[in-house]
Amino acid sequence: MLRVGELLPIKMIIFSMCLILPSLLVFVTAGKLPEPEVKIEVLHKPFMCYRKSKYGDMLLVHHEGFLESNGTLFFSSRKHGDNNPVWFTLGNGEVLKGWDKGLQNMCTGERRKLTVPPSLAYGKEGKGKIPPSSTLIFDIELMEIRNGARSHESFREMDLNDDWKLCREEVTEYLKKEFEKHGYSPNDTNHEVMVDDIFKNEDEDEDGFISAREFTYQHDEL
Repeated sequence: MLRVGELLPIKMIIFSMCLILPSLLVFVTAGKLPEPEVKIEVLHKPFMCYRKSKYGDMLLVHHEGFLESNGTLFFSSRKHGDNNPVWFTLGNGEVLKGWDKGLQNMCTGERRKLTVPPSLAYGKEGKGKIPPSSTLIFDIELMEIRNGARSHESFREMDLNDDWKLCREEVTEYLKKEFEKHGYSPNDTNHEVMVDDIFKNEDEDEDGFISAREFTYQHDEL
């Protein structure tokens, strides 16, 4: 039988547990699983790097894809298809999420090895030659970087008065130049109809201007 003096330490332990347990429960329930990451290994980097890739850029790449589980090559742009490198816009969801994450800040002429977990590749379903829940390895060489249609540089080119928004006149002027560049009349009467349609789709807050955010993240009419 416990004496009164022996009960005090037990009471203190119970009291301490009552304070600690709720904190532990909050930590466990509120904690989030870390986002999956792409493992990046630089295989080659050019001595001079004048520009690095960023979201919105158009990239031209050669690539080879392998299954991590057994090293099987499932695609090579140099051996399959038309043997040509492929163009895509970084960050627009045109390629695997693992590519969008793993090909940022890359120099022209650089080669990278990306190890992409299933959640950033083809997931639990798989696709074609790729089994479900496959981790993939890509050997990717960046051949060229160009301004994308939705790039910061393209917006600045269109923003003639540097006020970080596009008015109807600026969009009209841009369309005229594009038409003339491709051999069409710069005074085509369809310009106004096109501008009306562009602002209908692009001007999200309907303030009469297309902001840098609306231009970069919304639609693709321009």
